[in-house]
Amino acid sequence: MTEQPGTTYAPGGQQTGPGGTTTTADGRSLGEIVGDIANDLTTLVKQEIELAKTEAKAEAAKAGKGAGLFGGAGIAGHLALIFLSLTVMFLLDEWMHTALAALIVTVLWLGAAALMAVVGRKELKSMNPKLETTQRTLKEDAAWAKQLKNG
Repeated sequence: MTEQPGTTYAPGGQQTGPGGTTTTADGRSLGEIVGDIANDLTTLVKQEIELAKTEAKAEAAKAGKGAGLFGGAGIAGHLALIFLSLTVMFLLDEWMHTALAALIVTVLWLGAAALMAVVGRKELKSMNPKLETTQRTLKEDAAWAKQLKNG
């Protein structure tokens, strides 16, 4: 065993460092070990945060791509409805004047729009923006923190 400067031995042969601090077999004091653990924990947390950021960026990119594809699908669907409407109008044109056929298709679309507006309004009225569960749990968390502070 090599002796390091400032190292003494307590009764029973246990090595002690400066100021009588206990050291381990590798010559580190308890404070150094705790400091190393704290540094390692800090490094671990930073690495976990970086990993989470990297994963979140990758998932955000996937979500952006998916949203773009949904947008494209919406545009394609809109164009399909326009051409379907024109097809219905030209089919009706075989039995009536073109203007009347166009008016019938327009009225059908106005009816669909009105129905969707009524259903959408009903859904919005039934919405509860208060987030009651979240408010309740936040109040419980605040009460718990207050108990810890006072206790």
